[in-house]
Amino acid sequence: MARESFDKEIQFLRMLVLTSGAYSRQQFAERLGISVHTYDKTIRRLKEIVHTVYQQLPQEQSKEFAETLRFNYYESADPMLLFLYRAKSLKDSETYRLSLLLTAMQQEPMTAMALLDRCNEQMPADLPLPDEKTLRSDLKYLEEVGVIRREAGGRPYRYRLQDDLLQELSYDELIDLYDFADVMSNTQVPSVQGYLLRDMLKKALMQSETESAFITPFLYKYHYPSRILDEAHFHTLLQAIRQRRLVSFLYFSPKTHKSYASKNTNPLFERETSGKQQLLLPVKVVYDHQYGRWYLLGSTAQFGVKKYRMEGITQIEEGEAVSEELFATKQKALEEQIQYSWLIDTGRRVMVRARFYHPENSKSNFVKERVLLQGQWGRITEEDDNSFVYEIEVNGTTEIKPWLRSFGSSCEVLEPSHFRKEMIEEWKEILTYYESF
Repeated sequence: MARESFDKEIQFLRMLVLTSGAYSRQQFAERLGISVHTYDKTIRRLKEIVHTVYQQLPQEQSKEFAETLRFNYYESADPMLLFLYRAKSLKDSETYRLSLLLTAMQQEPMTAMALLDRCNEQMPADLPLPDEKTLRSDLKYLEEVGVIRREAGGRPYRYRLQDDLLQELSYDELIDLYDFADVMSNTQVPSVQGYLLRDMLKKALMQSETESAFITPFLYKYHYPSRILDEAHFHTLLQAIRQRRLVSFLYFSPKTHKSYASKNTNPLFERETSGKQQLLLPVKVVYDHQYGRWYLLGSTAQFGVKKYRMEGITQIEEGEAVSEELFATKQKALEEQIQYSWLIDTGRRVMVRARFYHPENSKSNFVKERVLLQGQWGRITEEDDNSFVYEIEVNGTTEIKPWLRSFGSSCEVLEPSHFRKEMIEEWKEILTYYESF
């Protein structure tokens, strides 16, 4: 079977976390659109990744695959899905080769030929030996991403590990930097880069010879694992937007019963998938902080403006570039359609009026503060000692509804009338859930 893409592991982990192990192997495979054999192969692959990630840690801190994916409400400060990024797009030979290079340069600066000799001496017998061209390509890549740096001086160039951040800071300074990266990576988006920095600092602190034991100071409850997974596509799409390129991908709508389909290279074993092939000019990426969802917005030749949930995008590929004029036209059309969107809704525009009640016996008017902070372009039109009226014109009521509902009894929808009735019916339904038997 042809090697599967990174998309399979993303969808695999998302479903494993969301279902909490409720599916059997057969049900899991059917839901993903893969065979049971591929399911077992993916499990083995993920176990290998976990072993590679945690093999540097002491024995008491090593983690098994089941423990890594076990959902614990109070352990979200150490995201269990991030480890997948360690092995993204790396073949076994690349993993060993890069590890050898970094280990060698950690001791002292080395030339390319000295590093080549080191690889030839220590590479496992069952893996191919690199040539000079491959090794220089590895060094160029590691230098571009900031992992190593070239020493001053003439040829032959010498390379050393770029670890000044860890070497020049004291233990207390590392702790302060870790705390900052920890808070920012768990509360801001995008988050993956922050998690990688935080994880590097954590390993450095745990390997420190300082007597005081390192303790993770913060725990986070408000956390969406899908936010991390969907960032695998975020940077690809951001690059396509900057370069004004078309993208093609296989899309699985949240309404479908499958979230992935294996790539079939043998025509004798081809089968239909529930995903739909899409060709899109990406224009904007939107993040819904309330639900932890990423959205891709763009333009198609047939339907104009289209919106996609990032979690349904698989097998993404960049296409040809379009002119700056065409991109500007599509961007303007999109901005006009979502000008009054609470998030990305393009429905019929309506005026929403709601009354918010001031909190009783409270020194701080947290209700009003939150409305002013999160209410976007809406405005307060009336106010008295007990309440105030908030108005906003939006494209439909679907997206603003959860925000209004989150205020509970502190919010009363006034207009439009059909929206008010809809909210009343929903609250009545919720009330039935709490009725005694």
